[in-house]
Amino acid sequence: MSESKIFTPVTFGPLTLRNRTIRSAAFENMCYDNKPSQDLFNYHTAVAKGGIGMTTIAYAAVNRSGVSFNGQLWMREEIIPDLKKLTDAIHAEGAKASIQLGHCGNMTHRSTCGQTPIGASTGFNLYSPTFVRGMKEQEILDLVKDFGTAVNLARKAGFDCVEIHAGHGYLISQFLSPYTNHRKDRFGGSLDNRMTFMRMVIKEVMAAAGDDMAVVVNTNMYDGFKRGLQIPECLEVAKELERLGVHALVLTAGFVSKAPMAVMRGAMPLKTLAYYMDMKKFWWLKLGLKFAGRLMIPTVPFKEAYFLEDAKKFRKELKLPLIYVGGLISKTKMEEVLDAGFDGLQIARALVHDTDFVNKLKAGEERSGCKHSNYCIGRMYTLEMKCHHCVENLPKRLQDEIDKAEKEL
Repeated sequence: MSESKIFTPVTFGPLTLRNRTIRSAAFENMCYDNKPSQDLFNYHTAVAKGGIGMTTIAYAAVNRSGVSFNGQLWMREEIIPDLKKLTDAIHAEGAKASIQLGHCGNMTHRSTCGQTPIGASTGFNLYSPTFVRGMKEQEILDLVKDFGTAVNLARKAGFDCVEIHAGHGYLISQFLSPYTNHRKDRFGGSLDNRMTFMRMVIKEVMAAAGDDMAVVVNTNMYDGFKRGLQIPECLEVAKELERLGVHALVLTAGFVSKAPMAVMRGAMPLKTLAYYMDMKKFWWLKLGLKFAGRLMIPTVPFKEAYFLEDAKKFRKELKLPLIYVGGLISKTKMEEVLDAGFDGLQIARALVHDTDFVNKLKAGEERSGCKHSNYCIGRMYTLEMKCHHCVENLPKRLQDEIDKAEKEL
């Protein structure tokens, strides 16, 4: 019997992976005080040992103003030795190492990022909640340079690839979306103008990456609500990224501050989210979850490969390599995605449930044991991302919430 295409090599630009599986840049919340930790090292080296083609360190801010969590990585010179130890360990297991670079824009708070949050436009962000200041042009130009600096730091730390986060309502996405971009200058107005910041960032990143690092971009297929970007506009964004020469796209969707479960699907475990939340810091959100949780974060039904039908529309229009992400938990569905013309497979929750998932697929198992209760998501906003089966002595109300969610899948 021939080997599954899942386990064949794939090339993105200058980078070749041993197989087509990639640990997606799902936020680990393991970079305590904004620097690498032993937990981050242990997790990603376990994923590499578990057979992954490439593992991605998630959501690294390119500068201090881009930090939205205390457990989020912030790229700077002092953390490079620890990152190099991590990439060396990943390489020793036969996998490649990627790092996702981005900026949270308006989705933070002064207490976290050290200043008034910045974004495409001035306004108020209920997500934090906080007032947000629209960026001045010189700040935009400086931030573009910070992306290039972060790529150079990533190379120094031994990474093979950078993934630029241009989706989910973070800063690049905030410039792209008419929902968050109300500017009247060359960075706002038409879609072509709204792509200006993205273009500048990608040109800077490609120049810094040179010919020895792969550049992948995580980009939306739609924002997930009426006033946001829809598929036709997002197709134009994807075509522009192809024209700019990036090596692959990760096709995703959703807006964390407006349509979060469009990104992840299923139900947000509200009891879990509230249980781990710091009452002193987030009292307003905890009360909101108690009285209007499902209105704030409505459920979006989960199904395997939930982005696939929309992603096929992009596959039809684009020539560059495409990496599929979203609800991959079985060998059958992963093979279906590859047969539809996608080049790579990003996986997150199945690898939170079991870091050996890829090796077990190769050995003959057909399906992940993850049942998408989304406990790991509810927990990750406060503590390190972890599956409920790895946590001892869960309170009964949280276990009941998990059991109910798993029965409904």
